[in-house]
Amino acid sequence: MGNISNVINGLKPAIGMIIVQVAYAGLSVLYKLVVEDGMNMSVLIAYRTLFATSFVVPLAFFMERKSKPKITPDVLFQSFLCGLFGVTLQQNLYVRAVAFASATYASTMTNLIPGVTFILALCFGLERLKIRTLTGKAKVIGTLMGIGGVMIITFYKTKEIHIWPTHHVNMIKHNQSHISPTNQVLGSAFGFGNCLCYSMWLILQAKMSEKFPWQYSSAALVSAMACIQVIIFALCMERNWNQWKLGWNIKLLSVAYTGIVASGIALVLISWCVRLRGPLYASTFNPLSLVIVTIAASLILDERLYVGSIIGSILVVLGLYTVLWGKGKEYENMAKEKLTKVVSTNGQTLKIIITTNNHSDNNINNNGIDMKLSREGQQQNGVKDCSSNKGNEGKVTPLNNEDSKPST
Repeated sequence: MGNISNVINGLKPAIGMIIVQVAYAGLSVLYKLVVEDGMNMSVLIAYRTLFATSFVVPLAFFMERKSKPKITPDVLFQSFLCGLFGVTLQQNLYVRAVAFASATYASTMTNLIPGVTFILALCFGLERLKIRTLTGKAKVIGTLMGIGGVMIITFYKTKEIHIWPTHHVNMIKHNQSHISPTNQVLGSAFGFGNCLCYSMWLILQAKMSEKFPWQYSSAALVSAMACIQVIIFALCMERNWNQWKLGWNIKLLSVAYTGIVASGIALVLISWCVRLRGPLYASTFNPLSLVIVTIAASLILDERLYVGSIIGSILVVLGLYTVLWGKGKEYENMAKEKLTKVVSTNGQTLKIIITTNNHSDNNINNNGIDMKLSREGQQQNGVKDCSSNKGNEGKVTPLNNEDSKPST
């Protein structure tokens, strides 16, 4: 029973990320349905952000009320920028990519985000190219593969693929199978703009997290700032109050689902998975939503699937995993460079022998490192780096007698 329990616990983060990707796939399909139903896109995003804020703010208060996060003017300004790029611009551009192109195409474009983030980080001096290293080549090749895949999807149609019988579910009012070249190009522009804004948000959010590490309060601040922004933007774009009315129809379902499920619950699940397994683990599940959207869109939205779309999507996904692999290896190399050192004190060399603490429980993200020092070939008292333990940041404590024995 113990082994079964460990297996189930180990699968929990994967199950959580699968739920997130299913939620995001439903988001893309609902966007297309509600836009075809005639709802204004800016009003849709305004209601989504309002529902999300109503969910996240009480959650942040409940989860971090004892922490008493310190909100400074700098934090407020950073949350304003995060809300602008991560919600206001990003979501308005994404829904327009869905409306002008297709749900499948917009979902495919989101897999460019790691590559676009890499390019922006290079421009801002946050990343080094390191083209001569294997990791540097992987990131460059992965980014080029992703861009090439999107270009193939946009301009290379070829033969149509029929994966369903002639008579299947079609929930839109009229045939959206044929997308004009103009709309395809506009959809591409909106999709790339969405990736650009999302990548900017990732960089800004990382900077904000350094000064404001409370993740729920941070999400609440960003959501509240974005809520003000999108409502003002929607009021400027749509003055017809009939567009703001919600009845018991697809409009209410869409704004409630996208706000509470795709923004609120998904945020909690992603934060939980990132805390347990790290951001790269969470990113590897992104292509799953593309597969779900492709199947659902062809069945429900009557979207056509072409050979070029399949080839381009495969290139984009391969590019995504190539960039993630390069980034993961880079993190490993950086960790080794920081830990594997030769320390010189009083003219004598101390060799550091490093062994990582591996636990059988995969749910525990323990970064503790055991280090033993040897001087001139003789074993000395060891030290243990407890930087991963709360309250022990930066402290070094002696190992016990058992730990100080030479490792075999």
